[in-house]
Amino acid sequence: MKKIISIFAIIAILSMIVFVPSSYAAALDTIDIKTTKATVRPGEEVAVNINFGQNLGAYTFDIAYDNNIFEYISVDGGTANDTSDKVKVTFYDSTGGNSPRNNMKVVFKAKSDITTSNPTEFTITAEGLANPDASVQFDDITTPIVKNVTVEPEYIDYILKLEHTGEIQKNEEKIMNLSYSSPMGRYYEHARLVAEAVAPTGATVKLLAKDQSNLEHDIIQSGWGDAQGNKIGGKDVLQSLQTRAIFSEEGNYTITLKLIDRDNSDSIIAEKTFSFSVSEKQTPVTPNNPDQNPNTPDEAPGSKEEITDKTEETPEKLPKTGINIYIPITAVLIALVGAYAYSNKRNEE
Repeated sequence: MKKIISIFAIIAILSMIVFVPSSYAAALDTIDIKTTKATVRPGEEVAVNINFGQNLGAYTFDIAYDNNIFEYISVDGGTANDTSDKVKVTFYDSTGGNSPRNNMKVVFKAKSDITTSNPTEFTITAEGLANPDASVQFDDITTPIVKNVTVEPEYIDYILKLEHTGEIQKNEEKIMNLSYSSPMGRYYEHARLVAEAVAPTGATVKLLAKDQSNLEHDIIQSGWGDAQGNKIGGKDVLQSLQTRAIFSEEGNYTITLKLIDRDNSDSIIAEKTFSFSVSEKQTPVTPNNPDQNPNTPDEAPGSKEEITDKTEETPEKLPKTGINIYIPITAVLIALVGAYAYSNKRNEE
């Protein structure tokens, strides 16, 4: 009886070897995973492309992601189940090996409200891997395959300005508005504003501003703000400061503003040079002051005598008009005296 049982057992084992298809496990060392972008802008899409290196008839892939940064969009190559921080993609060739796949793709989108730089990663694991006819079962991928990406805005360079109105005269304070701005500025934990000046020989220039404690600082000498710098960056950055500039002599000056990164050996974030022309202070000219205008004669045109209204003198007595009555009387008297003298002379003869 024991011999019969042993014979049947051997026959059964031989039958399984002969009639049951062989199946074995192997490592899927041909797999290749890439992302379409290493740096992703807010609102942009990125795809995780998984190339198997050979045809597969079945697989399940898990792609984990940071749901604070990305949202799942779509899949090509299976049925997806999104659990908000992981997408599980399952595929099974229902045709029995006639429609296998050699790749798959999962698309994610970076959230549009991101304003900082965010290094992140996708981690991929897999199980249930088989070739088209299921004759080969591949080992599960339990050690995650990691793909790094960074989501950050498209930063715009900082713009430095130093603006004023009107002419600049030596030793006179000139109000200037100093500012730096960016519609989307890169983030720096410790940025600082400093200034350098080039002046004519023997001349000096100051760029003064008061802090919140009402203490005055010369930005050219000591920079502005905390010595270790301040945090800047993000959307619509605008820092504005009213300053007072004083130039000691006439001539041409330059002031160079620099925004530096204290965390990176004071490397320059932004830099711009401004040129200024300073003139001699003008003394107001007082009218009729020969000392201030030596070329003006004592009685220059337009002097007081000429600009005074000229009026005709009024005579003390009105002039006489008509015939003087004494003239004819005198004439008559002369005529009578003459006639009388002539008459006496005739009588004497």
